[in-house]
Amino acid sequence: MAGTLAGKVVVAGAWRSVAAFLPDKISRFLNLNYIYVLVKLELSRLYCRAKDGDNVLDVCCGSGDLTFLLSERVGPYGKAVGLDFSKEQLLTASTRQKLRSKTCYKNIKWMEGNALDLPFPDSSFDAVTIGYGLRNVIDRHKAMTEICRVLKPGSTISILDFNKSINPLSTTIQELMIDNIVVPVASGYGLEDEYKYLKSSIKNFLTGNELEMLALEVGFSTAKHFEIGFGLMGNLVAIR
Repeated sequence: MAGTLAGKVVVAGAWRSVAAFLPDKISRFLNLNYIYVLVKLELSRLYCRAKDGDNVLDVCCGSGDLTFLLSERVGPYGKAVGLDFSKEQLLTASTRQKLRSKTCYKNIKWMEGNALDLPFPDSSFDAVTIGYGLRNVIDRHKAMTEICRVLKPGSTISILDFNKSINPLSTTIQELMIDNIVVPVASGYGLEDEYKYLKSSIKNFLTGNELEMLALEVGFSTAKHFEIGFGLMGNLVAIR
């Protein structure tokens, strides 16, 4: 269900290309701008239940949108770590951090790392988030196991991504938006091939029920998947 290793390596390479050359604002637009901003930058940070003074981790952080809001939520006495495999995205995130003045942003640490082998001790974090990243991970079971390991008991993970809906209408609308909005805009920046894979990656992703089962299987005590934006997006909330 997770796809072949070779296929996932190709996807990772494609996204390194996107990270290196795609302006951040265009990237947001290609992620269905309104839903992306509204959901990822608000609901995900609320779902993870981070609070003032917490130590939080944003896996597959990209250029840091969610990491910055997590930093605001935990405040100047908390700590936020943004982890990503892309040096280019982390450089963008670090540059953005230097241009911002809020005191809490000084407590953000950017790390290059692998979601399958998180470089942290057990029970390190009060909350973990992933925005549009789990779908592209080679071994989702291993990634979820690692996240469960680094979370403190009773803490929460919030995972936002495109939803693999079991509703044919939602699937049709989602595919129409990708074909008629995302790919055409991407092609104008020479990135058509990088974004064409979206539909196939969603088809190879897990449904909400399957994500819940995966979370429970790796050791989370509870798991609930919420469909968002008329079923176009989904958010898994799991408690260790």
